[in-house]
Amino acid sequence: MDQNTKNMLAGKPYRPGTPELNKFSQLAHRLCRDYNLTADEDTIERKAIIDRLFPDHADGIYLQGPIHIDYGRFTKLGKNFYANFNFTVLDTCPVTIGDNVMCGPNVSIITAMHPLMYQQRNIRKQADGQFDDIEYGKPVTIGNNCWFASNVTICPGVTIGNGCVIGAGAVVTKDIPDNSLVLGVPGKVVRTITEKDRLANYPY
Repeated sequence: MDQNTKNMLAGKPYRPGTPELNKFSQLAHRLCRDYNLTADEDTIERKAIIDRLFPDHADGIYLQGPIHIDYGRFTKLGKNFYANFNFTVLDTCPVTIGDNVMCGPNVSIITAMHPLMYQQRNIRKQADGQFDDIEYGKPVTIGNNCWFASNVTICPGVTIGNGCVIGAGAVVTKDIPDNSLVLGVPGKVVRTITEKDRLANYPY
């Protein structure tokens, strides 16, 4: 990797339009397109695409599709990972996902950040004569045995503990401790998940 890519992964300012990052992102977008054109029963073809898109993944990965992934190579998927429709990952910084994590439709995991000041955010001519912008990112870490309901957004820099449930539509902006139920915008810990939450304690 070149220094610009190393800066990106370290959360430092970087240029997204360099030849190396263009190569990485174009491959990922092409693999996403190919995956999105497969059917559920095309298991061999889907597995081959997942292997290329996510080189660091454990066994038991299922992605319903369509999927939208920025790079893929900077995301680690634990075993038995499941994602429903429209799973989106912007992995400009590392994304680490534990075992037995499940995502409902339209879940987004975002590490990308942009300057607040437009003078720094807008595309402009760089020292080498190329036009590009400057971005940065913050990594996301997700523990084991988590469930994300539909339309959840995980924001840059967040760490989510083990055994958490993130309710539908929540936008998680801060770290979440283990075994938390999180609801709302911004997402807030409502309570701790306990033995009282077993299905046997609820009427059918």
